[in-house]
Amino acid sequence: MTDQKTLLLTGASRGIGHATVKRFEREGWRVLTCSRQPFDPRCPWPNGEANHVQIDLASPDKTITALEGIKKTLGGKLHALVNNAGISPKGPGGSRLNTLETDLRTWGQVFHVNFFASIILARGLQDELSAAKGSVVNVTSIAGSRVHPFAGAAYATSKAALAALTREMAHDFGPMGVRVNAIAPGEIETAILSPGTEKIVEQLPMRRLGQPSEVADAIWFLCSDQSSYISGAEVQINGAQHV
Repeated sequence: MTDQKTLLLTGASRGIGHATVKRFEREGWRVLTCSRQPFDPRCPWPNGEANHVQIDLASPDKTITALEGIKKTLGGKLHALVNNAGISPKGPGGSRLNTLETDLRTWGQVFHVNFFASIILARGLQDELSAAKGSVVNVTSIAGSRVHPFAGAAYATSKAALAALTREMAHDFGPMGVRVNAIAPGEIETAILSPGTEKIVEQLPMRRLGQPSEVADAIWFLCSDQSSYISGAEVQINGAQHV
């Protein structure tokens, strides 16, 4: 019998994260989830509470401190790290925060969650990733490569930075046998969608929103042996919105 593989996933409680837990559970993986909230008993996966790490990714100090407990829980091997947690603050009435109106404290907080947490976790768990010849998937966004009508400037620039980080990490982690890729979702049907998204959908070549399960399938592919020679890639999951 092969050893059970382990996934560490940030931002698991809803949307893409939720679908990703279910996808990996279906494949028989053990899933460790991280979020700043305690485990929600409504989450429909077994052993969820025992495999949940409450961690404030907005605080680099707290993220670094949490690494020790995560390492103990892993017991030497991590087969996949998926950096999915992301925040996208809005202005009054849900308005878009642009470069002129985003205060630096907010900008910094967005970068801590969306960007710095990803490298803190990957670097802190490099031995475990290397031991498993594991895979890292960073969740970027279509907003990282173009001005988006709803995603704010801090969110967009953090996702652009995460895409560049993916490239740098693929270069640095490759000699350890660890692959690093990104997925860049477009308009996916989750709670993060803003009012007015239906106008974007009318312009999409595929004329529909993406489903969280479709994104989870791509994450699964990048963590599986089927993608064993893919590293440093950013996969667009947006129904051809980027064309």
